[in-house]
Amino acid sequence: MKPYRSMLFTPGHKSGWLRKAIDTGADAIIFDLEDSVPPASKEDARGIVKSEIVANGFGRTDLWVRPNSFDTDDFLVDLESIVVSGLTGLFLPKVESPEQIVAIDGILSYLERERGLDPNGIGIICSFETAIGMSRCESIASASSRVWSLLGATGPDADVARALGFEFSLEGLESLYLRSRILLAARSSGMSHVISGLWQDVRDLEGLSKFAESNRKLGYRGMIVIHPSHVPVVNSVFTPTEDEVNYSRRLIEAYYAAEKSGSSAIDFEGQHVDIAHLRTARDLVEFYESVTVK
Repeated sequence: MKPYRSMLFTPGHKSGWLRKAIDTGADAIIFDLEDSVPPASKEDARGIVKSEIVANGFGRTDLWVRPNSFDTDDFLVDLESIVVSGLTGLFLPKVESPEQIVAIDGILSYLERERGLDPNGIGIICSFETAIGMSRCESIASASSRVWSLLGATGPDADVARALGFEFSLEGLESLYLRSRILLAARSSGMSHVISGLWQDVRDLEGLSKFAESNRKLGYRGMIVIHPSHVPVVNSVFTPTEDEVNYSRRLIEAYYAAEKSGSSAIDFEGQHVDIAHLRTARDLVEFYESVTVK
């Protein structure tokens, strides 16, 4: 999966907002057909989102869609409308079982064949919003090769908090187990770029930065956001600093120089360094280059 520092939600029925979202600097856009779209506007939203994907003249960002949940009458109608060339993937809400993922994989495979799209080209990001879904995150993560990432999301008074009964805090101790378990499920299934979220206070950018930093330190590589003003903050937090990149590049150079002389462990700037540190440094530089070189 291409790494995303930021994935910006935009309501599917607001056509003007979709085009503006492209210019925010977000690494990916999620066109929403679910919670942010009133029932009476869902059909219009499908048409608007499909048109935006088909046009896809933007080319600067990946386009995802959050359909309505699998257990609703809207789900199949959503997929029938929006599975077209230019769609990067589905951001699936309220995932509860691996069987759901297997069924969705089959539907996508059929639509890809029918419409001449690349086989297995449409990815899936799974969002867990119920206790039963969270308790099955490991089996869901490995249910299909289409599952490119998982979402480890928390927030005050939202679905996850209500499902588990916790009170949200910026420190995040109440959700540490949940976020760690989802991260471990993703990593153990081979996913290196796992997504976090969600900061709901549009104006509190300092709180957003601290929340994003906490998730970055835990191991997450990016975050979903709901407002354009959050994009530059989140991008900054999840982008390695110049000092980190320069240090890693020096380490790589020093390690390979030592390796040529027969050493596999070295003293680098006062630190013991071996191949594990080399791999970490290479991963950091690769991630930096993937999100900064357009």
